[in-house]
Amino acid sequence: MKKVVILHSDVPLDANEDELDCLRQADTISEALRKLGYDPVLMPFVLDLSRTSQALNDLRPEFVFNLVETINTKGSLIHLAPALLDYLNIPYTGCGTDAMFLTSNKPLAKEMMQLAGISTPAWISSRGVYFGEAPSDTYLLKASWEDASVGLDENSIFALSATKNVVALIAERKKKICGPCFAEAYIDGREFNMALIAGKSGVQALPPAEMQFIDYAPGKLKLLDYRAKWVEGTFEYEHTARTMDFSAEDDELIADIQAIAQKCWNLFGLGGYARVDFRIDKNGKPWVLEINANPCLSLDAGFAFAVERAALQYHEAIELIVNDALK
Repeated sequence: MKKVVILHSDVPLDANEDELDCLRQADTISEALRKLGYDPVLMPFVLDLSRTSQALNDLRPEFVFNLVETINTKGSLIHLAPALLDYLNIPYTGCGTDAMFLTSNKPLAKEMMQLAGISTPAWISSRGVYFGEAPSDTYLLKASWEDASVGLDENSIFALSATKNVVALIAERKKKICGPCFAEAYIDGREFNMALIAGKSGVQALPPAEMQFIDYAPGKLKLLDYRAKWVEGTFEYEHTARTMDFSAEDDELIADIQAIAQKCWNLFGLGGYARVDFRIDKNGKPWVLEINANPCLSLDAGFAFAVERAALQYHEAIELIVNDALK
C-alpha cells in the first residue's frame, strides 16, 4: 500500500472543541484513505520546521493530506504548512500557499473581493479605515485570522456612532482573543454556505446549506458564533440547525450563490475543496462573509452532508480531493 501522511495541527489533549475537531477529521479521513488503498500515517505539524521536514522526508509519502488549521494554536500561521510542503516538493491536498494565506487573512480577502466586484459586508480595519457602505449601524468585532468563529460572541457586537472609538474597541478585543481583529457590518437576513470540490472536469458546486436560527428573540442577533458551533447545551448550539431543502422560490438565489462561489474559487486560486459563507439581506442580495480554504471534513460537518446530498460516497469525495492534488 502507498504511504501517505495526514498532516494535522499539533493539538494538546486539553484543547478546546474547535481544535480537537482536527483530530477527529484525521481519523475519519484515515478510514477513507484506507478504502482507497492507501496506508495513512497521522503526523502533527510542529513549529520546529527542521523537525517537521525531517519527519516528512523520513516517511517519503506519495502525498500529504493537509489538515493543518492552526500552528501553535494560531490561525495566522496556517500557510506555513503548504509553504513547507512546497519547499519539500511533496504533493498535498487542498489550497496552495498563496490561496491559504489570502483567504485566511479575512480583511485582505475582503479587499480582494471588493476590488473584483464581489459583494462583501462593509468593514473597518484595525487602523480605523472604513471600507464599503453598511446597511445598518450594527457591527461585529471579528478575528482577522482565526476560523471556527473563535472570539465571536455577544460581546463582539456594537452599534456604530460618530463618537464611537472603533480603533479602541478593536484593540481591546485583540487583547481578549490574543490576535488581530477588524469590525464588520452585520447583515440581517439568511445565512448560507456553499461547498466546492475539484471535480473531474473542474470545480463543482455541491448542494448549498442554510443555517436556521430557531426561536431567537427579536433583539438577539442571528449569528453562527462560537457557542452555536461548539458549546453543547447552550441556547445557540441547541437552536441552530442546518437545512438543505429549498423550494423553487430559492432557485434563482441558489444559482447566484453558486456562481459567486465559483468566482471566489477562481479569484483566489483555490484547490481541492473549499466553502464560501454568505449572508442574504432582506432584498435577496448575497454578501460573501468569508472563504474557508480548508473547511471541516468531519462526518457531522456541513461539507460531508453536501457530499452526501450530491450522491457521492464520502471516500469518493476524498478521492476527488486526492486526485486534484496529484494532477
